[in-house]
Amino acid sequence: MKRVLTYGTFDILHYGHIRLLKRAKALGDYLIVALSTEEFNELKGKKSYYNYETRKMMLEAIRYVDLVIPEENWEQKINDVNKYEVDIVVMGSDWANSDRFEYLNEYCDVVYLERTEGISTTQIKSELNINTSVEK
Repeated sequence: MKRVLTYGTFDILHYGHIRLLKRAKALGDYLIVALSTEEFNELKGKKSYYNYETRKMMLEAIRYVDLVIPEENWEQKINDVNKYEVDIVVMGSDWANSDRFEYLNEYCDVVYLERTEGISTTQIKSELNINTSVEK
């Protein structure tokens, strides 16, 4: 069984997310989504519209997703790959050549998929005039 892992916030779920998950699942047999917690998002300077449990519930309802786990920090990736016996980590192409993921090539394959043009959570929030930064 080939296991695939991806990371993300998946806030305001949209067709770009669905397309990414579908393509990630097509690379293997079992898709794991590491979903950023509110605490981790705050460390990254992000604020989600939906809380973790709601985002998790939405992801679990998608047929391509087999398991949702919490993403609590940047450093957990090697542990995730080992614990879940991951063969491939998949991320959007905006992460290509990033130190946040490139080191994982020592443990598994890292694949960057092109983002879906014309859609992003940031764009949706901007168009809806939703504040995307953490208030201090």
